[in-house]
Amino acid sequence: MSDETAQAEAGSDAPRRQDVSRRARSVARLNGVQALYQMEMTGAAWRSIASEFQTHRAVQEIDDEEIARADRKHFRKVLEGAVEQQTRIDRTVDGVLKSDWPLKRIDPTLRALFRAAGSEFLTMPKVPPKVVINEYIEIAKAFFEGEEARFANGVLDAMARELRPVAAPEPSVPE
Repeated sequence: MSDETAQAEAGSDAPRRQDVSRRARSVARLNGVQALYQMEMTGAAWRSIASEFQTHRAVQEIDDEEIARADRKHFRKVLEGAVEQQTRIDRTVDGVLKSDWPLKRIDPTLRALFRAAGSEFLTMPKVPPKVVINEYIEIAKAFFEGEEARFANGVLDAMARELRPVAAPEPSVPE
């Protein structure tokens, strides 16, 4: 096999590996929302839920066919960050929502989604806010058929501006 052929074949694997990695992070996000929801509903400790998900639910399947495995590291970071930063995330969401509609009145699945996304905004600075928003909107669409995805979009966008403000460009210094 020539070097060119080997490079071309290696190059063709790179996009595939990136796609697998992207899907693995998407599954991790979905699992993160599900785990946060389960924690709220059962009162179970996050480490217990994390262990259960990593052992039994880390694979996304359709009709008993595996389509993606969760990125365990990403899942754990989402969950851990959501727990550690929950007060800050919840205050941010409350600030975004209308005063007569506090976070505690929001559907628990949306609360879990906002907490997972907030975790990424606060603890994963390399993940662009647009990626976080788009990923969690897709999760919202998986759980809801109505206006919830649009509602989530508005809240996530406001959360991103609050939790990850864009730094002002530094003034240029004349030479």
